Amino acid sequence: MVNYQHDKNYMKLVNPILENKNFSQIDTIIHHGTTRMNHSIRVSYYSYKIAKILCLDYKQIARAGLLHDFYLNRTVDYEKKKDKFLLFTTEHPKVAVENAKKYFELTEKEEDMIKTHMFPADYRIPKYAESWIICIVDKIVGTYEFSRKFKYQFTYGLNFSLLFLLNILK
Repeated sequence: MVNYQHDKNYMKLVNPILENKNFSQIDTIIHHGTTRMNHSIRVSYYSYKIAKILCLDYKQIARAGLLHDFYLNRTVDYEKKKDKFLLFTTEHPKVAVENAKKYFELTEKEEDMIKTHMFPADYRIPKYAESWIICIVDKIVGTYEFSRKFKYQFTYGLNFSLLFLLNILK
């Protein structure tokens, strides 16, 4: 897990969210082979670090990154029913915004970051550079977590693909 707790500036920004009892419920929900809380912290912290380097709004990106998957229904139901997976992909950002607004004050930019994080799987296009960062970091973190979940199968498939490619190139 990311060693975010030693970053005092980051912790100052996100502590009110992490300490919220409603938000803490996402720590019990499995997401990409980890908890939704761990996933959200990774997205938030990496986005925060990138935003600081690029001199963007790292305060809002830290908060929105943490709240981007703040929905309490369990994805297992959707994953079992492939016909509802697309609905889940487009609906959960809206639900996350609604939940975030219930318990926290959001800026327009934070709302956009949460609402558009599923682009291009969802039609909503990010308006801000910070929204694009969360969108991209979410994809990278999700891919990492998903590949760890299926490490053996993923590694086998990757090695097989590389061997196939090398044989073609000979």
